Amino acid sequence: MQRVGAKQYLVARALYSEDSFAEEHEKVCRPHKTTLDHVKQYFKCDAKRAKNTALSLLPIVGWIKIYRIKEWLLNDIVSGVSTGLVAVLQGLAYCLLASLPPWYGLFSAFFPVVIYFFFGTSRHISVGPFPVLCLMIGSVVTRLVPDEGPPVNITGFEGLTRDEQRVLVASSVTFLTGIMQLAMGVLQVGFVVMYLSDTLVSGFTTAAAIHILVSQLKFVLGLQVPGISGPLAIIYTLEIIFAKITSTNVCDVVIALVIMVVVFIVKELNDRFKSKLPVPIPIEVIMTVIACGVSYAFDFRVKYGIDVVGYIPQGYESPIAPNLHIFKETAVEAFPMAIVGFAVAFSVAKVYSVKHDYTIDGNQELIAFGISNIFGASFKSFAASTALSRSAVQESTGGKTQIAGVLSALIVMIVTLAIGFLLDPLPKSVLGAVVIVNLKGMLMQVREIPYLWRRDKPDCVVWLGTCIASILLGLDLGLAVGLGVELISVILRTQFPRCSVLANIRGTDIYKDRKDYTNIIEPKGVIIFRIPAPIFFANIEFFRSKLTEAVGFNPLKVLRKRNKALRMIRKLLKKGDLQWTSKGFLNTSFQPITESEDESNMEELDMSIDFKDLPVSIDWNADLPANISVPKLDLHSLILDFAAVSFLDISALKGLKTMLKELIRIEVDVYIVACDPYILEKLHDCCFFDDEIKPSIFFLTLHDAMVHVLEKHPECEDKNTQDDTVKPLITLYPETKF
Repeated sequence: MQRVGAKQYLVARALYSEDSFAEEHEKVCRPHKTTLDHVKQYFKCDAKRAKNTALSLLPIVGWIKIYRIKEWLLNDIVSGVSTGLVAVLQGLAYCLLASLPPWYGLFSAFFPVVIYFFFGTSRHISVGPFPVLCLMIGSVVTRLVPDEGPPVNITGFEGLTRDEQRVLVASSVTFLTGIMQLAMGVLQVGFVVMYLSDTLVSGFTTAAAIHILVSQLKFVLGLQVPGISGPLAIIYTLEIIFAKITSTNVCDVVIALVIMVVVFIVKELNDRFKSKLPVPIPIEVIMTVIACGVSYAFDFRVKYGIDVVGYIPQGYESPIAPNLHIFKETAVEAFPMAIVGFAVAFSVAKVYSVKHDYTIDGNQELIAFGISNIFGASFKSFAASTALSRSAVQESTGGKTQIAGVLSALIVMIVTLAIGFLLDPLPKSVLGAVVIVNLKGMLMQVREIPYLWRRDKPDCVVWLGTCIASILLGLDLGLAVGLGVELISVILRTQFPRCSVLANIRGTDIYKDRKDYTNIIEPKGVIIFRIPAPIFFANIEFFRSKLTEAVGFNPLKVLRKRNKALRMIRKLLKKGDLQWTSKGFLNTSFQPITESEDESNMEELDMSIDFKDLPVSIDWNADLPANISVPKLDLHSLILDFAAVSFLDISALKGLKTMLKELIRIEVDVYIVACDPYILEKLHDCCFFDDEIKPSIFFLTLHDAMVHVLEKHPECEDKNTQDDTVKPLITLYPETKF
C-alpha cells in the first residue's frame, strides 16, 4: 500500500528482454553514414553553405544588422572610453612582464582589438594584453636575450639593440602563436580547450599570479634584477631580491604602497556599490595621472633616482617580418601560449554569452585570435587574450558590442599618436603596483583548496599539482604537468571505478547500493553487480577482481575444481572403485581413496563440464563420493547493470566473454541489463554470442531481469517479502490515490 496523497505511478507491461522487445516493437532502420560519406559532406559546397561559411568567418555581419543605435550606441561610447583608459594603463604595466619597453604595450592594446572586431564572436570581452601571457612571453624573451651576457646566436640579431632584439623575439613568438591558433581554428579543433578543466586553469593562473607578483617586486623596490627563465627561476629571482634588499629605493616603495592601498580601497568600494554607481571609478587612471604630475613636479627621476617610463615615441612603427630562426627556438613555448590565451578568453567570453543570451563559436574564436595575433605581431605587438578586469570594465559600464572595443582602441591610438609624451615621468613602480593590485582575484583562488579537498580530492590534487609545478618549473612546463596530472586523475577514476552490489528497495522497482539502505530485499542466490564506468583494456582486470570479490569466489578456480572432481569420478568408475546405484554413487573399494593431482591436459579443466559419459548429472552442492570435495555455491543468478557503461573496447569484450563463460560453465545464469544499443550492436558485430552466451541474456531494465530470475527460481524468493515485491504489470496509469 502506498501512503495517501503520495505522487505515484503504476506500470503495467510485459516482461521484456532485449530480444522480446525487438520482436514486439518495430525499430526504425536508420542508414549509418560511412567515413567516406562524412568526408564528402565536409567538402561539399553549395550556395547556402558558402553563405553560411562567409557569415561565420565574419560574425560582424550578423550582429551589425541588428545593432540598435539609439539604445546601444551611448552605452558603447561610455564603455569604450572607460575601457580605453584602463587599456592604456594595463598595456604599459603588462608590457613590463614581457620585459619590453612599455610603449609596445600600447600596440598590443590596439591592433588585436581592431582585428577581433571583425572576426570575434564575443560582444563583451576586451582583447589585449593578458598578464599570464605577458609573463610567458617575458620568459622566452629573457631566455633568448638575457639582461646580462650575450643573446642566443640567432640570424637576424646582427645590428639590433637589446630592446630591438627583444621586440623581434616577442613579435615572432606571437606570430607563431597566431599561426597555431589559426590552424586549430581552421581544423575545427576548438574542443581542445575542454581538456583544460576549471580546476586546472584556476591552479595555473594562481601560480602565474605568484610569478607576476615576484616579477614586479623589482619595480616596487627599485632594484636592478636580471630576468631569469626556466625551472626554479622564481627561487633564483627571490634569492637575488633578498640579496639586494638593502639597496631598496624608499621613494619607489612609498609610491607603490600608496598606490596599492588607494587602488585597493576604491576597487572594493566599486564592487560594493556597483549597483549605485553609473560607471566604476577609474581609480588606476586617476592615480596614474596624479603620480605622473607629482613625479614631474618634484623631478623624482633626478632627486630620488627612481626608474620612470621615459620617452614614448609618437606614432606606430613600420611592420616587420617574423624571424624563422626564432620559430625554431620558441615552438615549444608557443603552443602552451596559444592554448592558454584561447582558453582564458573563451572562458570569459562564455560567461558573458550566457549572461547576455547569445552564442559564441570556439573554432571561430580560435580563428579570430589567430588572425589578431598574426596581424598584431607584424606591427610589433605581443600575444593578446583578454584581461579579466578590463573585460569586467567593458561589460559593467554598459558595453553592448565590440564597438566599445573599437572605441577603446581609439583611445589607445590617441595616446600613442598625440599625448604619449605626458607619461614620460610616470614611475615604473606605479605600473608595478597597479599590476600587483589587479592580481587579487587570481591570488584569492587559493581559497578553493579547502572546498576542493572536502568535495573532490582528485580535483584538489590537480589544482595543487598544477600550481606547484607551474611555480617551480615555469608556466610552460607547469601547464604540461597539470595536464598530465589531470589525465592521470581521469584515468584512475575510470580504471578504478566504485563498483557496487545493488538490492531492491522494498515495495518498489528501484535498486540501490545495499550498503546505503536498510529496508531492502535481496533474493537468495541472486547478486546484482553495477559497473559505473566504461569497460576497456585498462580496467577489465579491476572489473574482474571486483566481480570476484562481490560473488565471493573465483569462477575459474571453481570450474577447475569441478572438472578435476569429474575426472576423478570417471577414473574411479573405470577402475570399479565407484559404482552408480539408484541411491547414488557407491564406494566399492575397501582402500581409502585419495584425490590424485593429475596435471595432464590442464586446458581441459577450463572447458565446459560434460556429463555425457556419466549415468547422471552431478549436483555440485550435494556431498560427493569418496573424499572428493568442491566448493559449494549459493549463487545461481548474476545480474550485471550496464546502465553506466558507455563503451567497450575489443580487449574488454574478450575479457567479458571469458568471465561470462566461466560463470555459465559453473551453472550461474548471467544477465546483462540496460545495455547501450551501440554496445549491443558492437557485440553482435564482434561475434560475441555463441552456443554458451546467447542474446537472450540481455534485458531492458534491471527489474525485468529480476522478475525473470524470480519466475525461474521461485524458491529463492522470501515468502515473508513476497507481498512487497513489485510484480510485472501491463499499462501506464496517471497518479492514483489509495
